[in-house]
Amino acid sequence: MKRPVIGRVIVLLLAATIVLSACSGNANQPTASQPTAIQPKASQSETDVVGTVWVADEEGNSITVIDAATNQVLTTLTGIEGAHNLQVAPDGKTVWTVSGHDSLAIMIDAVTYEVHGVVPTGMMPAHIVLTPDGKKAYVTNGEDNTITVIDVEAMAVTATIPVGEYPHGLRVSPDGKWVYAANAKSTTLSVIDTEQDIKVADIEVGEHPVQVGFSPDGMFNYFSLNGENALGKVDVVTRELVGKVAVGGGPIQVFVTSDNKYVLVANQGTADNPSTTVSIVDVTTFSVIATIETGKGAHGVVIDPSSRYAYITNIYENTVSVIDIEQKAVIATISSGAAPNGISFSTLPALAAPSPEIQLEIPEGGQMDMPGMTP
Repeated sequence: MKRPVIGRVIVLLLAATIVLSACSGNANQPTASQPTAIQPKASQSETDVVGTVWVADEEGNSITVIDAATNQVLTTLTGIEGAHNLQVAPDGKTVWTVSGHDSLAIMIDAVTYEVHGVVPTGMMPAHIVLTPDGKKAYVTNGEDNTITVIDVEAMAVTATIPVGEYPHGLRVSPDGKWVYAANAKSTTLSVIDTEQDIKVADIEVGEHPVQVGFSPDGMFNYFSLNGENALGKVDVVTRELVGKVAVGGGPIQVFVTSDNKYVLVANQGTADNPSTTVSIVDVTTFSVIATIETGKGAHGVVIDPSSRYAYITNIYENTVSVIDIEQKAVIATISSGAAPNGISFSTLPALAAPSPEIQLEIPEGGQMDMPGMTP
């Protein structure tokens, strides 16, 4: 029996009912079998950035692939049950995602759009990240309160690390030494030493942290506090909470610009009362300097390396918003599969797909003959 989509109904502590993931796609919106891009404004149909945007469509059981230069959908990869989150590898040649239904981490060749391999995870895998050298992947397992560590070359699990209650978002520090994981049903961030692959600390931060993001210099870690409608900040050296700032309702994912000027926070709200905004927080003053209307249930955030464009998944209307950070305005809206959730950016140029929709072959139980990688 297949389990429900991750986070379809996440009831957090006390009286707060907080939806943490892509759960309530609108049936009247385009689905994964309809990857037609909504045309941006005529004068803004293209950008000056080269790359590819990858989107995990949790209820669409798919991945939407977007050309960042034109903001047009290249193809939709189908067959990933409960695709909650994904991450482009540092070299851009592969993309990792998780299947919430099948408890798998899945590696996809970014050139051929084929499955390269699969690795079993814990129950209800949520987010997956890779170390800067691309040698290890880390997966949060919400139901197990653990993190799975994967050797990428061997395609094998090397460790399972106990953390806090319902680990959700996680990121690796720029120097590759630490993984910070947000424990969504608690008040802590767990700190993982990547050399030993053990938990070395739990940091008290506030109500229901959902996702984290490091400053480019690795000095600070920022995180959403879904239960407080706030963004928090921790000093990585002292592992102490050093500040909070109010943002929009029900913040979920966060991302720091590579120039270290801003932190962007996607404010999702709930299915019954969706938020529709992204908060831009100035790093120097640690204050909100702009609030941008995107779409219903702003959830996932990624920013291109130039720090010019941000891409936001809107889970309650099946779209991706493209924000010009300099203009502080949405310049394009692109349709996706149902309930777009995680999102990641590749600096490799977008590649033409053989068809508008590609069915991925994913074996049950995490066993398969892995084809050779594209050189």
